[in-house]
Amino acid sequence: MTTAELITARTFRYERWRAGAHGMLETAAQTFLLLIAVQYYAAGPTAKALLASGGSFGMLLSLLVVSVVANSGLRPARAAAMLTALGALCMGVVAAVPTPVVFLAGSITAMALLAMTIPLLTQVYQDNYPSQSRGRLFSLTMMIRIGTAAAFAEAAGRVLAADMQWSRWLMLVYCGAFAFSAVCLARLDSKPLARSGRTNPLRALRYVREDRVFRLTLIVWMLMGFANLMMWPMRVEFLANPRYGPPLAATSIALLTGVIPNIARLLLSPLWGRLFDRMDFLSLRAALNLGFALGILAFFTSREMPGLLAGAVIFGISNAGGDVAWTLWVTKFAPPERVAEYMAVHTFFTGLRGVVAPLVAFNLVAYVSIGALGWVCAAMIVAASLILVAEVRGRKAADPGTKLIEEGTRT
Repeated sequence: MTTAELITARTFRYERWRAGAHGMLETAAQTFLLLIAVQYYAAGPTAKALLASGGSFGMLLSLLVVSVVANSGLRPARAAAMLTALGALCMGVVAAVPTPVVFLAGSITAMALLAMTIPLLTQVYQDNYPSQSRGRLFSLTMMIRIGTAAAFAEAAGRVLAADMQWSRWLMLVYCGAFAFSAVCLARLDSKPLARSGRTNPLRALRYVREDRVFRLTLIVWMLMGFANLMMWPMRVEFLANPRYGPPLAATSIALLTGVIPNIARLLLSPLWGRLFDRMDFLSLRAALNLGFALGILAFFTSREMPGLLAGAVIFGISNAGGDVAWTLWVTKFAPPERVAEYMAVHTFFTGLRGVVAPLVAFNLVAYVSIGALGWVCAAMIVAASLILVAEVRGRKAADPGTKLIEEGTRT
């Protein structure tokens, strides 16, 4: 095997090991931290919104993280390991001091630290995975991550349904998952990020001005992402809060927000990975957008179980593609040495909407029905899709034989 093939194999091996731990941590962000806040600590709307925005706070700091890592010469995989180790420390403190303030502060910080690793790892995937199979390799590790998340959500849901006091031990499990992830990340091969010679962490925002396709995609993602992030944490609120009907048991909430969506993600992840490697990205993004819109409408326009189940399945199918597209899309056209910077810009804007969207959602539902909010968010996603469709048609009309985004080519 060549050196490049050895690096790819080594990365794939440790990423498969890490995927199980990351799958467990996904259930924290998706379901259990918010569920514990609602049913154990009786948290208010602002506290719940802040908790739902934990990962988004980390994304807001992505530009700073990438700038510091690049200028320090630290390898991105090692930096990601250090951030993840700090996440383990935060969860350990939450488990040791079970009070509302410590739970909120520790959980938000841990999720933020986990999100800070995203642009660093995207650069690792760019460097260590060949372009023709990057989506496929990533989706295979995602299958392990998703399968673990589904199984863990089912088990943890049953434990918490029996007694919410077990939430303290759940925090210890999350602490262990963070620690194991840190060990795996420390063993990944990675090259130092390209230095720009500048210390301004906002310098990467210039790519928004210079790169038209990047700018257009970010605008579309802002519309779609804001709508999706408004409704994402509302799933647990919708099922757990007596305001919307008899609250479901923790097992049922875990089933509808964790188990079923993750089973759908597991089954469809390989397909979306292959589509990412072969399909024009904007067309792929438009298809995913429509799936999210349908999922929102199915889930939130009725409290009947068929609608909830359909929404959970559609969310899972769309998320299977979203996992690959969100993490790897900048590798389609960013200069290879600048992938981390492009991804930092993307995660920065994701974090911006991720902080604001839950605050808007949790406060809006005091004045409008959650079903009406769902219709508004679905309309925003459809609008984003129409922008993409217009761009795709315009490019095909201009040059029918040219792909929408060619790898390594910028517009």
